[in-house]
Amino acid sequence: MAICFQIQCPVKPITFPPSTTKKVPIFRCKASLSTLTSTAEPEPVFTSVKSFAPATVANLGPGFDFLGAAVDGLGDFVSLSIDSSVRPGHVSISEISGSSKLSSNPLYNCAGIAAIATMKMLNIRSVGLSLKLEKGLPLGSGLGSSAASAAAAAVAVNELFGANLGVDKLVLAGLESERKVSGYHADNIAPAVMGGFVLIRSYEPLELKPLIFPEKKELFFILVSPEFEAPTKKMRAALPAEIGMSHHVWNCSQAGALVASVLEGDVAGLGKALSADKIVEPKRAPLIPGMEAVKKAAMEAGAYGCTISGAGPTAVAVIDDEEKGKEIGQRMVETFLKDGNLRSVAMVKRLDRVGARLVDSVPR
Repeated sequence: MAICFQIQCPVKPITFPPSTTKKVPIFRCKASLSTLTSTAEPEPVFTSVKSFAPATVANLGPGFDFLGAAVDGLGDFVSLSIDSSVRPGHVSISEISGSSKLSSNPLYNCAGIAAIATMKMLNIRSVGLSLKLEKGLPLGSGLGSSAASAAAAAVAVNELFGANLGVDKLVLAGLESERKVSGYHADNIAPAVMGGFVLIRSYEPLELKPLIFPEKKELFFILVSPEFEAPTKKMRAALPAEIGMSHHVWNCSQAGALVASVLEGDVAGLGKALSADKIVEPKRAPLIPGMEAVKKAAMEAGAYGCTISGAGPTAVAVIDDEEKGKEIGQRMVETFLKDGNLRSVAMVKRLDRVGARLVDSVPR
């Protein structure tokens, strides 16, 4: 049995400034990526930067493809520098740590695709960039691994050239990566860039609504990741093409209740809605050994709610007490082993309220 409540990160830990709530209006972006190219090429303000983007929990039960949240203390790092050996207007991936499965070709790498998209938006043609990706998230975990890489890369490029792009544009750049890797869905990339809870109000045009969880309220995510890979494309293929009206009405009401609970800081209400999906979870849970029993064990141990994080296989539960969260996590780990024959790791993490950000830089 494996149980752990601290991430074993392959990179040197970095202390971030305290999270602060960002009171922002709805973000609208009616343009496509191809129409967002800047006319004037900005000058770089740094020779190198390092960025971080957090893990995310997508769907949150009934919010399939339109609700997501960022998780504190887990994520990916991207280091980016001006490199005269790289062809101007291009990016080269010089190093990838934390995973041996990722391509170093920027056209087939989440960070590379997002970096290229951001460079195109900024009309970068005079310099070439070298990128180093440090993976802190496992692939196919249901924690937004591809989105974390994309968000960190987009923010790194933007910061290197003076931070001229808003979060809506950075989400669009990340969506280019998600489109090629797992499908056109923003419920990971939006919270990875923006932090906190995010509602995707519309995709055409893209409209993003931050949902502010009260700062004085406590919320902990209990994340239990089994040794089992659930590729997003495979898990999306398991979903029904059509649903009944009764299930549609039920999920809509639960998603509304979830949004209200987030805004009120009602963790019990959030958990109740989180657990109530009748469309997606029933199709995906049987594909993850032990998942249904793990959810039951979490609820019996005192969790306010439990569901699949994103496409899985990570199970996510919510609680408002960290120590209680650790007890619940242990029960979930035990159940994954007993009922699913899967070893797993548990972590108890707070909400990340900041999103992707610059963590280090070298001025010109």
